[in-house]
Order: sequence, then C-alpha cells, then structure tokens
Amino acid sequence: MITKDKWGEIIKDFRSKKLPETFERAIDIPLEKPINRAISIIGPRRAGKTYLMFNLIKKLLIKYPQENILYVNFEKAGFLPLNSDDLVLLKDTFFELSPHLKKKDIWFFLDEIQNVTGWELFVRTCLDEDINVFISGSSSKLLSKDIATSMRGRTLSYVLLPFSFKEYLLSKKIKLEKFLSSDEKAGIVSLFNKYFIEGGYPETIIYPEQSEKILSDIFETALYKDVIEREKIRNVNVVLQLINALLSSKEFSINKFYNYLKSNNIKVGKNALYNYARYLEDAFVVFLLKKFDLSYKKAGQSLPKVYFLDNGILTNNNIDDKGRLLENLVFLELTRRGEEIAYFQTAQKEEVDFLVKHGKKVNQLIQVCYDLSNFMTKDREIKSLLKASVEFKCDNLLILTMSEEDNLIIEGKKIIVKPVWKWLLD
Repeated sequence: MITKDKWGEIIKDFRSKKLPETFERAIDIPLEKPINRAISIIGPRRAGKTYLMFNLIKKLLIKYPQENILYVNFEKAGFLPLNSDDLVLLKDTFFELSPHLKKKDIWFFLDEIQNVTGWELFVRTCLDEDINVFISGSSSKLLSKDIATSMRGRTLSYVLLPFSFKEYLLSKKIKLEKFLSSDEKAGIVSLFNKYFIEGGYPETIIYPEQSEKILSDIFETALYKDVIEREKIRNVNVVLQLINALLSSKEFSINKFYNYLKSNNIKVGKNALYNYARYLEDAFVVFLLKKFDLSYKKAGQSLPKVYFLDNGILTNNNIDDKGRLLENLVFLELTRRGEEIAYFQTAQKEEVDFLVKHGKKVNQLIQVCYDLSNFMTKDREIKSLLKASVEFKCDNLLILTMSEEDNLIIEGKKIIVKPVWKWLLD
C-alpha cells in the first residue's frame, strides 16, 4: 500500500511537471464530463494513450490551473499491487492538498487503470461526487460486459490504435489538400509505401533507425506482460507456439492447432487454447474476425480470420505477403472508424473480405486485392461481391487495391475500385 506521504509527493510532482510535446490524434474526445460518465481510452501498448491524455490535459490547462488535474500512471515501478483503498487514499490526499477546489472543476487521469484491483468502484464514487474521470488501459476487458455491468453503463469508450495513414502524414508535416499536384500525389504514394510496410507505431516514426528493435520490444512486452504475466500463464511454450501459428495463418482453427500439438506430444487442454487466444485479443495483440451469419451461434463457431495490431509487427516477424498486409491495413482502418465488421463466405466458399453492418443491416461490401490486373483474379473478386450484393440487397460495393482505380458497371451494379492510400484519406 502506498502511504499518504508518497501520494502527496506524486501529486505535487505532477503539478510542477512540464508536459511533453504531444501530437493531435484524429480522435474526438469530449473534455466536459458527458452525462456523469467516465471516458475510457483503450488500445495496444505504446499506441499513444498516455500522450493522448497529456494532449487532453494541455487543452484543459488553457482554462484551468494544473492544480485542478491529477495524472497517475499505474504501471510505474513500485506502484503495484494496488487496490481501491489505495485510490481512496490518493483522492483524500488530493483534497487535503487542495480543499478549496470544486469537484466539478477537477479532472482525474488514471493511466493503465486495469492494474488496480477494484478500480471500478472508485471511479463510480468519483462520478457520483461530480469529478471528471478519464481512464486508460491496454486491455479490451475495459470494453467487456463485466466492466460495463460493474460500471453500470457509466463509461464512454474510445479505441486508440497506432497512427492511421492520415496521422502518419500529419506527423511528417504533410498538409492534406483536396486536390493534389502530380508531385504531391507521388510524395503521398511514396510515404504510403513506407507506411504499408513499416506500420504506424509513433516511436518507429520518431526513431526510424531503431524501428526493428522498437517493434520487437513492443511485441514481446505485450506478449509477456499483457498476456503471460497478467493472466498468470504457466504453459509459456504453448502460448509462443500459438502466436507463431497465428502469425503464419490468414485464418485459424483452434481444433487443428490442438491436434497438431497433440501429435507432437504437447499436453494442453482445448479450452486452455481458446482462453489463450482470447487473452491475445484482450491485449490487442491479435484480432480474430468472425464470419457473418444471422445465427449468433454459427457466427461464433465459424473459422476466424487473423489480423494483427500493426503492419510493422507483421513485417518485423517476416510476413511479406503483400495481399495479407493490404488486407490487414484495411481491417485496422475499419476498426479505427468504429465499423461493425465481419467477413462473408458463400456455400461455395466464395468470399467477401469485409461486410460492414449496423446490426443485421449490411451497409457496404468490401474486397481487398493487391493486384487486379489478372483477369481471373478480377473475375473472382467481382463474382463474390455481386453474389453478396444480391443476398444482402446492398449496392455499396468497393474493391480496394494497391494502385488501381476505376468505376465498373457490371450486371447493372456499380463497383468502385480505389487505391487503399486514397481510401485511407477519405
């Protein structure tokens, strides 16, 4: 347990601290407390959650003194383990230092809050007292039904991933114009080719010469700290084999992987494997996309497609399949945009990469194809798209490519063909 003296030191250290340089992210988070709710910022490790909090604090400092704001990072060495009693002592110390402050003019920024046992009760109490609360975490459990229940629906959640292509360009001081000269377009395409391979982790953009080491460190830390240590996994070898299998798979069957381990005399329960896969998803290491089915049970039992948290992570692990990298990029952008997505497959195994939906209504069908120049490839992609279009009564059809652009009219339906870099800037 941290003493009151230590909390006082931490509070006063922050009040005298000069905040670091920050970058405006393309995510609109309200500063004023919305309808008595906490703001939750979640996403993978080192995607920029802490700096997003600092950026929000800087905006508050235009109107309020730093005394009104508390920022604590609960992943700092020497903090853990903590529980809700420690947070209560932190709050009491804060008000002992500033008894004159009105609670509605106070903002608590609690970084990596998932490390504190029982934090939900503390946050609810703060909200009841009219204190503004921002929390962050590198676990999607902050979005789970359990958290939603314990917080009684009193959170608004925002997912922060590594830089989008727009943010990547802005970090390079590239001004985005509606119309581009040939030179401007060539410059943007050249940068896209780098982003496509290297990904959008902020640190790799700031320190490009160390990108391989940075990406390895991010991936290994997420794997060991956010999965193996957090979930107290003893069978580390199986987790490492699982992540390698996921890296080498476009779609993944736990059942086949279980049989593979069994054939190699590696003992592990099938339920444990399902849990390990879920832990990897919780930590934003991988995303497992289900097939669309009106039956919730059938959708849950479908073979998921595998996506990773950043293209740089894939290429740093020797994944050089350009088609897979392009599809991974599109998946991440759809996730950033908050779209509800699935993939679709006909009974004849004809596939549409992304089906964008609101509830059961399908709003858009998207194919991703690195190169459409081969007529057989083009015919296959279009055929699947048209079949799905008829089945779901959806005429919003899109094919995303590396460089090709066209407007096709086939069987009376319009199909837009667009380069991914251009779509990313929409």
